[in-house]
Amino acid sequence: MLNPSRIAILFLASLAACVGPQPVPLAGVPDKLKPGANESLAIIVPAKGVQIYECRASKDLTGGYEWAFLAPEAELFDARGNRIGRHYAGPHWESNDGSKIHGAVKERADAPTAGAIPWLLLAAKSVGADGSFSKIRSIQRVNTAGGVAPGGGCTAATSGAPARVPYTADYYFYTAR
Repeated sequence: MLNPSRIAILFLASLAACVGPQPVPLAGVPDKLKPGANESLAIIVPAKGVQIYECRASKDLTGGYEWAFLAPEAELFDARGNRIGRHYAGPHWESNDGSKIHGAVKERADAPTAGAIPWLLLAAKSVGADGSFSKIRSIQRVNTAGGVAPGGGCTAATSGAPARVPYTADYYFYTAR
């Protein structure tokens, strides 16, 4: 026979199983990249794509050339690996349901991994239809891999040439509480 405390434990365990895993705060994110206290994590969106650069005359070095960032181009996925949208110039994040947000960088920090694009905190505002992305207020770009500008190959002979550098990142989307 089950005693009342054992029944309570079984009930709570079954309730936890129904609710599913709760988002865990991301460890290792610098304080300056943390969202506002009035925001809560809505969804974690893995991305895979490229950072696009163009070889241009250097702004700082006369006669020199450098890779200039143009735009991201990536597919966005849900936790199961299903494509749920895309990320592109602006920067914009667009859901398959037509909702879209535009981001503006608020803060940045070097990625803890060499050769990875910086981690970011971006303010976001809706610029599309109502949907899964329309209530997003801020975005963290974390867990980046790759995506940095090429180390060489940008010369007068290659001026205007693009470079598409593969990258992955996790985008943490936050809404108002």
